[in-house]
Formats: sequence, C-alpha cells, structure tokens
Amino acid sequence: MKNYLWNMFANLKNGQMAKNSFILQRKKKICSSFLNLLWDEGLILGYTISKSNPNMFKIFLKYKNGKPAINSLRPITKPGQRIYYSNKQLWKIDSSKGIIIVSTNKGLMLLDECKKLNLGGEPYIIIK
Repeated sequence: MKNYLWNMFANLKNGQMAKNSFILQRKKKICSSFLNLLWDEGLILGYTISKSNPNMFKIFLKYKNGKPAINSLRPITKPGQRIYYSNKQLWKIDSSKGIIIVSTNKGLMLLDECKKLNLGGEPYIIIK
C-alpha cells in the first residue's frame, strides 16, 4: 500500500512553510475525505481537480494575516507503527490540543464525532 495520506501531510506542511498559494497532490479517495474535513474546519480554502492533470488535486492553502492557517501537522500513527484505539481509549485523549482526525469503519472523522457515535479507530494526525 502506498502512503498517499502521509505524503499529503508533508506536502501541506511544506507548502504552508513556503507560503505557496496552492499545492498539487495525487488524487485518491482517502485524500479527498481528508481534504473535506480540512475544508469543513476552515483550514484550507478548497480544492479542485487539476485541469492540466486530471489525476491530481489542486489544494488552495489558507493564510491569516500572512501566517498559515495550519501551524503544525503532527502524526500520531505512522505507516510503520500503527496505533488503534477503542472507544474507551479515545475518551481519554484531550481534544483541546487541536483537531484530531481518526480513521474509523465509517470513514475519516474528527475525534468529537467519534466520541458522539461511540466509535474507535486509528488516530492519524493532530492539526494545530
């Protein structure tokens, strides 16, 4: 399995540090659902399918007063070291530190949504 999601995390972080207005990312379903969560939270301006290459997303990065909307992307689980939490273990995680995205059997969700639906899963990343 390719690690498209972790590649996208690195691209987002590097694009924000370089103050790019947009980045290009390979088009995958999991990347699309992650971008939907970022857009719902107001951390990106949006994304479209690139006109020059239909297999790529064009992700528009957001800045507030010249500073990136995404300050840090810190992975919790890594491709070589997967971590899975049950519903009870997810309740112990402090969600005030940032936005935590969790992969569940219902798809990618925020930590608060997982707590409401009593779902466990694999926490991917903390976004501040």
